[in-house]
Amino acid sequence: MRSEILTILHKAKGGYVSGADLAEKLAVSRTAIWKHICALKDEGYQIESKSRSGYRIVDSPDLLNPGEIKAKIKTEILGQKIIYYKEIGSTNNEAKLQAAKGAREGTIVVSEQQGTGRGRLSRGWYSPAQKGIWFSLILRPGFLPQEAPKCTLMAAVAIAKAIFTITGIEVGIKWPNDILYNGKKLVGVLTEMNAEMDRINYIVIGMGINVNVSNKEMPEEIKDIATSLSEIKGETVSRIDLLTQVLAELENLYLLIKEQGFAPILKLWKQYSVTLGQDIKVIGVNETFYGKAVDIDDFGALLVDTGEKIERVLAGDVSIRKAK
Repeated sequence: MRSEILTILHKAKGGYVSGADLAEKLAVSRTAIWKHICALKDEGYQIESKSRSGYRIVDSPDLLNPGEIKAKIKTEILGQKIIYYKEIGSTNNEAKLQAAKGAREGTIVVSEQQGTGRGRLSRGWYSPAQKGIWFSLILRPGFLPQEAPKCTLMAAVAIAKAIFTITGIEVGIKWPNDILYNGKKLVGVLTEMNAEMDRINYIVIGMGINVNVSNKEMPEEIKDIATSLSEIKGETVSRIDLLTQVLAELENLYLLIKEQGFAPILKLWKQYSVTLGQDIKVIGVNETFYGKAVDIDDFGALLVDTGEKIERVLAGDVSIRKAK
């Protein structure tokens, strides 16, 4: 109910909406509307009430709740269903549970804070309250399971494009799933899949974006290797503007894939890549080797020239580092 009230008030663009109109649109009593308005004020919303005029939003807290998202969303598929938490262990875990229960394509799970957020290879991801964008997206694509890893590349390109649109900051993508600024990690992407031999049941793409995390509050182990948009820009960045732009970019790329396949996405990814052309160290489960990252193939695998042969490196198996 509160989400619907927020959506209506936001769409009034600073104008008043009467309690009677809200009650009629939402099929509840004016008393119920008043109680929800009081609850929204307790959450930090500045809502002005005026006799014979109604209610209007004066200022909003920096929240990513459904009402805020729906007021600014630009998509037709992604984010039309929103599952919101103030705090959760992992949005990816919750998204997988929802997907297994039949959640429709485009559903997102978003939380203000994660307690056990994680990246690739089970690494932890610092996800403090209201300082970043921590969310997961459910997709049910028609392409084959072997193409699923390329969804990580799609998400990285979408986020890079959205960051530039909202902040003007140019970032680079480190294969396969990190977005960097001047060598420091800004974004992580984790893609997980449930599939059969010839079909995908669902894909969950988890995305963690450091938006307004200060360097001072970062854990000691990541202070030297991570950064945030506010640290780069020197000012607070709107999380809701960035999230809705990320969803818009993701939807555009996803629809492009359905029309033309992954080739356009791979081309875009290469333009953002900070891995290709670099001398790297590949750390695998059973071996470690050095070489130059020369390309990615049609399935998103990294091609590394060791000087003796071209090694094909899969994202699920390894870590890569700059060669020293």
